[in-house]
Amino acid sequence: MLLGEYKHSIDTKGRLIIPAKFREDLGERFIVTRGLDGCLFGYPMEEWTALKEKLKQLPLAKKESRAFTRFFYSAATECELDKQGRINIPQPLRTHAGLEKNCYVIGVSDRFEIWSEERWDEFSQEAGETFDEIAENMIDFGF
Repeated sequence: MLLGEYKHSIDTKGRLIIPAKFREDLGERFIVTRGLDGCLFGYPMEEWTALKEKLKQLPLAKKESRAFTRFFYSAATECELDKQGRINIPQPLRTHAGLEKNCYVIGVSDRFEIWSEERWDEFSQEAGETFDEIAENMIDFGF
């Protein structure tokens, strides 16, 4: 399980350290792609395979399904850690997430997310202000 919030810097070549606590769960290779809310999503191969099977079930005749799968898969890249525990994030993914210098890598159970410092701070502030309200609405989901 991927948990926690870690602040790291991305260098000018697009290399970012993946937290040591995530590395064992991620394995040798994993997938990073565009995420929602202006961040990147990272998946261990096992989780990526399960997600891929779910996405196959989306109706091809639906325009939204085609658009989502194109957007999601077209930027996906297989990553491998270097000896320093870094990955190289391609420029299109860095642009999507607004990654320039300081970044947050957060664990979200079965995936991790990579956020620019600015976007993460903004999201955290908004979510923190409405967390109680969000929690109340989660009761419908058995929370």
